[in-house]
Amino acid sequence: MFQLGKTIVSEDIIEKEFVCNLNACKGTCCIDGEAGAPLEENELQILLDIYPKVKPFLREEGIAAIEDQGLFITSDGEYETTLIDGKDCAYVIFDENNITKCGIEEAYNQGVIKWKKPISCHLYPVRIMEYSEFSAVNYHSWPICDDACALGKELQVPVYKFVKEALIRKFGKDWYAELEKVAETYNK
Repeated sequence: MFQLGKTIVSEDIIEKEFVCNLNACKGTCCIDGEAGAPLEENELQILLDIYPKVKPFLREEGIAAIEDQGLFITSDGEYETTLIDGKDCAYVIFDENNITKCGIEEAYNQGVIKWKKPISCHLYPVRIMEYSEFSAVNYHSWPICDDACALGKELQVPVYKFVKEALIRKFGKDWYAELEKVAETYNK
């Protein structure tokens, strides 16, 4: 681990390789797991504000889950996206190839809203743990992403490069530039 400003970063994000392979996994991460996507407190109001514009992009099951449970839930004091029957994220939609997509991101891609999606989704496979004095930046390994790891290895794309846009969104350009310097030194 190494420190960058107020973050403690795992070397795994430099060492491991990753590129989402949606043709292989079909976006299983959005429909499998034990919980909804983690949400930051500042994202709750955003969800409240954008929901009327995102709703037309969602499946009936997602809308029903949201109307029944709310736009987000609280679990062990943490905020998460709502789930459909304890499985699919309520914001999941499917394309013509039955690959999961994010209804929020689809609204963003079509220019309907200006917010891409929750930062935890954008950062994946990087996970952030917030502590009082620092943020821990870690790589999350999950067997359903084995195809993404294989594709990342084939294309030689380290995790931190795969999630560059999201890391800049979360920590800023200067932080990312420092990360690149560490990675360059690390890889010599």
